Parts: sequence; structure tokens; C-alpha cells
Amino acid sequence: MTNPSTPSQRILSLDALRGFDMFWIIGADVLASSVLGLVGTESAKRLASQLEHVPWEGFHFYDLVFPLFLFMVGCSLPYSLEKHRQSPSAVYLRIARRVVALVLLGLIANGMLKFEWDNLRYPGVLQRIGICYGIGAILYLKLDIKGLSIGMIAILLSYWALLRFVPTPGGDAGDLSIEGNLCGWVDRQLLPGKIMPQFYGYGDNEGILSTIPAVATVISGILAASLLRSGMGNSLKVFALAAAGFSSVALGLLWHGWFPVIKILWTSSFVLVSSGWSLVLLAAFYAIIDVIGLRRWSIPFVIIGVNAITIYIAQRFIDFSHMSRYFFSGAARISGYETTVLLAGVLLCKLLFLWFLYSKKVFLRV
Repeated sequence: MTNPSTPSQRILSLDALRGFDMFWIIGADVLASSVLGLVGTESAKRLASQLEHVPWEGFHFYDLVFPLFLFMVGCSLPYSLEKHRQSPSAVYLRIARRVVALVLLGLIANGMLKFEWDNLRYPGVLQRIGICYGIGAILYLKLDIKGLSIGMIAILLSYWALLRFVPTPGGDAGDLSIEGNLCGWVDRQLLPGKIMPQFYGYGDNEGILSTIPAVATVISGILAASLLRSGMGNSLKVFALAAAGFSSVALGLLWHGWFPVIKILWTSSFVLVSSGWSLVLLAAFYAIIDVIGLRRWSIPFVIIGVNAITIYIAQRFIDFSHMSRYFFSGAARISGYETTVLLAGVLLCKLLFLWFLYSKKVFLRV
């Protein structure tokens, strides 16, 4: 068993867990669904359903993907900002630059360069990451562990009170329906551009009010990383992370009866459930990779994790599907499982692209 981590040591499990999360975003989800569809059993169908978002209330594995990434954003903050803490002007400039870069990349990914402002979707995944990163970074620099914990609790309770007691004009307080929720109403009134039908139509998945509790998700990651950086023994760290994770899931499910788990609204109960499972996954990855020392299996995830934003953007303008058809169409046709083989080819092409960047030590940061 290795010695307790010191602040200067790199925690490989953080890169691996970030890569595991992105693995599903870059094509593993559709590939796994295709394979499970070929199996065709009831168990396979149930597993495949976990790779789809819940339409409204509830929680599937795929609903964990985005909050896990925000959790990992929080985990990175103590490692990336601590060394800059003594230079306030430099650290705040660094934070501002990253926020602007992420928001700008998100807008470009949404089609900003078409200059069709009325039809542009202004919110988005990268925009939320940027905003939550910026707020989380400032909170980390200003507050200690106790203050962060109190802040997270205050955010969750305030958001619950907001959605529970503030009605929409002509509506009812506590209405969490797709059509009548307060978050959607605020988005329709204040968001410029277009409310897209594919983003539930009555508001935006990454809308204005639901960004507030997303900050709490980042704080949960900061708290987890602070524990990893502490002088606590490694076995105790694993136990503490897992215990906190399962307790958070249980508390979120208990709260579900009064404040349902709804990813699109990022309800406080959803924060607890998703942060809880993120903590459990971090405990498992940390135990296996950094404590026990079994690392080789995680290398593909690490390669993805160190260039996570890169591949998220790159797959928007690099035609990996064309690459897959070019190299694997013959094998796909002969195999009799053309769709599945081509999907595997897409994923392989993305992994090879990331491996090339990794081998050349090219790590694109924002």
C-alpha cells in the first residue's frame, strides 16, 4: 500500500475517472447500446435503458455523465489553484481567462459562427462548465472546508425553497412539471436566442436557475479533492469517500419524495444522488489505481481524461464517422453486424487521435 498522498503528487485516478466519464460521451454509449440490442434479452434491454436519459423524474446511469464531469472540475481546483493562491491578481486572471475560453468554445460549438443570433442556443454544456468553474474557483479561494460545506448546503436548501415556494405568473408554487416549472419560465423570459425543442422545449437543460445548484456539484468535488490532499491514511480516505457517497445517495433518494430527482432542473435531490455516485466512483478508482497500484487498465481512460475538452470539441468538426467507414466498411459488411462494427470504428478512431496527442505530449488546456 502506498503512502498517503501529498499535495504535490499527481492523483492518476482523477485523470482516469474524467476519462471514464468522457468515454461514454465520445461513443461508448451508442456502441454499448448497439451490442446490447444484438443480445436482445430482457436484461440487455434493461442495461441499454441505463444508457439513455430519464425523460423527466428519476435517475439512470447516463444521467450521471454531466454531473460527474462537473464533480471532476471541482476535484481539479485544489490541485490547479493552490500554487497560485499567493498571487491574487494572477490567479483571478487565470480563472477569468478559462471561464471566457469555455463559454466561447461552447457558443462556437452551438453555431455562433453562423451569426444567426435569433436561432442561436446560448446556454450549453461548456458554458455551464465555465460558469461553474469560475464560481467554484472563487469560492475555493475565499472559503475554508467548513465554509464550502455550509455554502453547498445553503445552495441546495435555497434552490429547494425557490422552486417550492415561488410560483410562476399564473401558475402554482412547487410546480415541477415540464410545462409549468419556474426554471423553464425564467429561461423563456430571459434567455436570448432560441429555446430548442430538443432541450425539452419549455426551457433549456443548462438554463439560468438550474446553474445555481450545479455550483454545488462542483463544491462536492472540491471537498472530495480536499480529503484526498489531507494527511489521512489512504484506506481511511477510500472509506470516507465511499461512506460520504452512499450517504449522499441515500439522502437524495429520501428527499426525492418531497423534491424529485430531475436532471433537467438539476434539483437538489439530483445533486445529492449524482454527487454521491461520483464519490463512490472516485473511491473505487482511487483505491484501485492509486492505493493498490493497478494502473495499466486505466491508461486508455487517462489518455481520454487529459484531453477531455479537446475531444469534446474535436468530434464536432473532425468526421470520425467517415474515417470509420473508410477503414472498416469492408470488415463491417463481412461481419454481418455493420452498424455495430462501424460504431466501434468511430470510437477506435477517436481513441487513436487522443493517443497520438498523448504520445506527442500535446495537452490542450483552456
